[in-house]
Amino acid sequence: MTDFGREYGEGLYALCAEEKIERDVLQEMRTLKSVLRENADFIRLLGNMTLSKQERVGIVDAAFKSSVHEYVLSFLKILVERGAAHTFAECADAFEAVYNREHGVVEAQATVAQPLNEDQRKKLVARLEAMTGREVVVKEKIDPSVLGGVLLQMDGKRYDNTVLHRLNAIRQAMAGE
Repeated sequence: MTDFGREYGEGLYALCAEEKIERDVLQEMRTLKSVLRENADFIRLLGNMTLSKQERVGIVDAAFKSSVHEYVLSFLKILVERGAAHTFAECADAFEAVYNREHGVVEAQATVAQPLNEDQRKKLVARLEAMTGREVVVKEKIDPSVLGGVLLQMDGKRYDNTVLHRLNAIRQAMAGE
């Protein structure tokens, strides 16, 4: 993460915390980050310096004015004006990191072979929250090489309950290692 992304994301968080709207803005930042990730051409358009600032800001207004909080909209406009729309994801990550730290939220990275369905996700989150006594946010990473099960990284620890891990353990046991 760049200093720019951290500074801007933390700045937006501080403003939202004063207004007590950080949870709502966090949800919108996550959603907008996902939308922008899926539409890389849109980010390139917002960074196109052959368009005037007013044109680029107008594009942001037309796309998001009625669908995001005014702080999120203004924040994205500021990034566009500074030629930094491409840093939105970093800023959103910094915002989320401060939110998590301030609210005692634990982030867990779950590597799975296939996306978890809603029931699996709820069960995993409930189990992790019971284990930690804290709110847990699970971020999924898809890696078909794990074959099945879950590789979980949380609080600096790694929990490997994947089929690949089990197969490797069997292979080592059979080889006499």
